[in-house]
Amino acid sequence: MQPILNSLTSVGAYITMILEVMWVSVRRPPNFYLIRDQIFEVGVASLPVVAITGLSTGMVLAAQSFFQLSDKGLASATGIMVTKAMMVELGPVLTAFMVTGRVGAAMCAELGTMKVTEQLDALKSMAVNPLRHLVAPRFIAGTLMMPLLTIFSCLMGILGGYVMAVYYYNLAPNTFLDPLPVHISDFDFTEGLVKSVVFGILIVTISCFRGMMTKGGAAGVGRATTNSVVICYSVILLVNFIITLWLNSYYQCYKEFLHGIF
Repeated sequence: MQPILNSLTSVGAYITMILEVMWVSVRRPPNFYLIRDQIFEVGVASLPVVAITGLSTGMVLAAQSFFQLSDKGLASATGIMVTKAMMVELGPVLTAFMVTGRVGAAMCAELGTMKVTEQLDALKSMAVNPLRHLVAPRFIAGTLMMPLLTIFSCLMGILGGYVMAVYYYNLAPNTFLDPLPVHISDFDFTEGLVKSVVFGILIVTISCFRGMMTKGGAAGVGRATTNSVVICYSVILLVNFIITLWLNSYYQCYKEFLHGIF
């Protein structure tokens, strides 16, 4: 019974922290230089690993799609499969995983170290709100940069799939590109962006929350960092499933509504 109560208490404290961070970010935004530094750390510094992930994923998707579809006369669907998979699922999820491992772990370790060395208490004693000074810049940067990183990952994935299909499997460039405007809709792009924004909020808030709740010295920092990464991965997969079902149901209802009108 006690572990359940502890879990519910942690969830309540986490939700409270999210609401406070949103309120602080809107009511009294942190200094611009703090946001700028976090934008560089979350966005610009993550470009190499996101590029490698997107490019390699797109190449693997193209190789598998062409191999499975070519003997059935459906090789022309390679571009559609690569693009839709990257935009809707793999782009947002894999980008979130890479950002979690590179940025989220660092945030948790940094705030955890500040917690066990009583630097957070020192900030409070100087009338500095740790949520405004430390968490809000990361929150704003994560919310802004995750969609951009996801778009970049999708573009790299499509490029990798194009290079693999055209230059390795000798698929005609028009065969890869021409079906995309027909079969890739605005909804696919919007779904990927919605997921990326939610993932960015989850990564930053979970990492910062676990860091600020750290106990037990250096060993506690290590445990908190490991737990934050595992929790982020698990929550990302679960929330991705929920958002997919919700958005697809909404889109289906929207199409039926338009069909009933016209």
